[in-house]
Amino acid sequence: MKDFEPNIPEVVAEVREKFESYETALAEKDVDVLDNTFWNSPFTVRLAMSEHGYGFDAIHAHRVARPPGPSIKEKRIRLEILTIGHTVATVNLEFKVLGQDLIGRQSQSWVKFPDLGWKVISAHVSTTDGTKLW
Repeated sequence: MKDFEPNIPEVVAEVREKFESYETALAEKDVDVLDNTFWNSPFTVRLAMSEHGYGFDAIHAHRVARPPGPSIKEKRIRLEILTIGHTVATVNLEFKVLGQDLIGRQSQSWVKFPDLGWKVISAHVSTTDGTKLW
């Protein structure tokens, strides 16, 4: 079951580095890095507040059209990285939304492809007012 070992330190470090690079690229609107982070496939999905990106081409089109501006992230609340073996990972970030009484939630599913390295295959961003529903 070694192929499914959770949170091997060097694998977590690889994913964290890719995630942080993506976060920097988001803030700087570096479309090349953003595109390179995602799997170039019609199966890739990114759902966000103003985007339903089904397929890499739709995700790219949204990135190009998005005006530059400050990040919506005021501060991080919690970052969780889970890796399974050497090829699967999830990243979940909870953050305070800049200038609003909202909590942001960001999740990503990552796969390490033999010829491409780590790529996001699915991502989601949403907000909540923090009210618990249960």
